[in-house]
Amino acid sequence: MRRERRLVYRVLRLWKEMAQGRRFPRRDQIEPSMLGEDWANCLVIAVRSPVRPLHFVAVGDNLLAAHGPSSALAGMLLARTPQVLSERRCLLIEARAILDGIGIQYRSALYPLSDDGVAIDHVLGAANYRPLHEEEEPIERLIRKKWIEFGGLSTVHTF
Repeated sequence: MRRERRLVYRVLRLWKEMAQGRRFPRRDQIEPSMLGEDWANCLVIAVRSPVRPLHFVAVGDNLLAAHGPSSALAGMLLARTPQVLSERRCLLIEARAILDGIGIQYRSALYPLSDDGVAIDHVLGAANYRPLHEEEEPIERLIRKKWIEFGGLSTVHTF
């Protein structure tokens, strides 16, 4: 089987496999070892807590950087989490941004997780980026936004 090039689709494949006929996989089904080297570009956000409404419970090394585009990218995923909770499906985004003064193009995704199959209690995130080439305009813009439900693509917005 050919290895998928894009991080967000490799993680999506695992998310679908772990769902095993349920609408969402459970948090305990997603282990860093299952994602291998991709775990460095992943994080987990807790969304139901009596003390803190949204917070990171795990962050891969490539998104843990104290400074630079990686740490800002983790914050952008956290900021989009309410959309995933509202829509109750996966969100994939490709965009350009200027983070910490560096122009980048990134792909990111958020995948809902649920212990009981109904209430979303965690969200798995994945993101990677590349610096913009000299000829690419360093302007912030959304390139593509996709909502994905278990069973396939549901809506595509291309900007």
